[in-house]
Amino acid sequence: MLAIGRALMTNPALLLLDEPLEGLAPIVAQEVAQSVRQMMQQGGITAVVVEQHPIVALQMTTQAIVLERGRICLRAASDELARDPSRLESLLGVV
Repeated sequence: MLAIGRALMTNPALLLLDEPLEGLAPIVAQEVAQSVRQMMQQGGITAVVVEQHPIVALQMTTQAIVLERGRICLRAASDELARDPSRLESLLGVV
């Protein structure tokens, strides 16, 4: 059992990130976002990112899901949503 636990700790399949950019300088936040995206692309890791900065979060991901009161109100390609500031404004109230 211990060997299985170690394998799971060193080779995660899912990464949960809650506000990973909070309090970071903009240049550091960009580096973190780039590193997360690279891990997902090269390492086969799935990430769930909850972030206050939608444009940066969308740069980290390939798919976006917007929840409203616990229900999915939008599912779209991240790059598509990032190119539509009016839609972001209507969904999130921020751009």
